[in-house]
Amino acid sequence: MSLLKKEQLPQVTMEFMNEVHEKDLKIINELYDLVLFYEKEKLEENREALEKKYQEWFEHTIKHFKGEEDKMLELKFPPYPMHKGEHENALHRMDEIFRSFKETQDIDFLKNYLSKELPSWLLNHIQTMDAVTAQFFKTGMSPCSVN
Repeated sequence: MSLLKKEQLPQVTMEFMNEVHEKDLKIINELYDLVLFYEKEKLEENREALEKKYQEWFEHTIKHFKGEEDKMLELKFPPYPMHKGEHENALHRMDEIFRSFKETQDIDFLKNYLSKELPSWLLNHIQTMDAVTAQFFKTGMSPCSVN
């Protein structure tokens, strides 16, 4: 079962960003499938597979954000601190969720995060922060700068 479909992902003006978002989506959907599987069969190997996939997603997200941040710094993107702050908040929340799950094994908590909080945040982030950033990467112009 997919949380989000590729067609639901907003597209930005930089293809490399769209490609990373598609990879995000693939990993998130795989993770959600493992959550559903663990929910049905609470076996240690199912929990371990889920935790391994979550860790893969977390590491991918760190690289994803760093790639955008490096490009923002290189091109002197004016609202870099705000965009980086969003990334830091998202990573903090991902880490917090993972630590909580590992401690409590509360699958409902994890499932709720992945099915409600995450899709809302991800779509909003792409439509706002990433759209503005991609436009700046493409044109050198930002709605946040004074021209």
